[in-house]
Amino acid sequence: MSTDNNDPLHEESTQPRQPGSEQAMNRKPVYIRPGYRGSQKLQEKVALITGGDSGIGRAVAVHFAREGANLAIVYRDEHADAEATRELVEKEGVRCELFSGDVGNSEFCEQVVKQAADALGPLDILVNNAAEQHPQADITEIDNEQLHRTFRTNLFGYFYMMRAALPRMNDGGRIINTSSVVAHRGSAHLIDYAGTKGAIEALTRSMAQSLADRKITVNCVAPGPIWTPLIPASFDQDKIAKFGTNTALGRPGEPYEVAVCHLFLASEDASYITGQTVHANGGGHF
Repeated sequence: MSTDNNDPLHEESTQPRQPGSEQAMNRKPVYIRPGYRGSQKLQEKVALITGGDSGIGRAVAVHFAREGANLAIVYRDEHADAEATRELVEKEGVRCELFSGDVGNSEFCEQVVKQAADALGPLDILVNNAAEQHPQADITEIDNEQLHRTFRTNLFGYFYMMRAALPRMNDGGRIINTSSVVAHRGSAHLIDYAGTKGAIEALTRSMAQSLADRKITVNCVAPGPIWTPLIPASFDQDKIAKFGTNTALGRPGEPYEVAVCHLFLASEDASYITGQTVHANGGGHF
């Protein structure tokens, strides 16, 4: 794979920068490390990824595609980012279907899972990755609207997608939920967000027990500070400049450094792992 400035997996965009978009970042995330070779670990599997248009979700999509999976990517309304992800996925020689909508809407989740299964076949893998965060100085600044919106996307959306997917998922399938380091160490300025991530981990452990008889494993990946479009959309320039420097490795991670955890849990390599959390946090403290 090329790693020069013409590689869309690494290049700096020259398009106008919009808040929260890929173009808002000073540098592009790295979605797959140079020289990564697939080994068909997911050959002909069908995977559905929420929040798959950018950041960690895009990195997961590219890795799954390189390993042979056909993909359904669910995203909110970032159409340009989603199309860019589809282009990267299809370059790997697999199919990619895009679905735009709100995972916090249970009817949408039911509809999109049905459409994905009709287009690609029964699901083998579900990655719940869609999320939003809205930093506030303290709890008094979190109004009911923000609280409901954060839980609706980050927690209810995961529940809705699992409930919708399971009737159309093959036995022996994989469910991977994206949690966060803040589920374990908390966050004074992301109180509601941290609450959703802690709940996701408890939901994951419960679902792992519930689905053991179907040999469906359910696990979490808990990223630390990862360089994604969510960062410039959420923080001021001072915090962005310091982002990730308090980890043992002294830097933020790249999306590919998280996506390989999702790939591991999605593959047969993790067949005896369920109800667990993989921490990709650069040695961040709890």
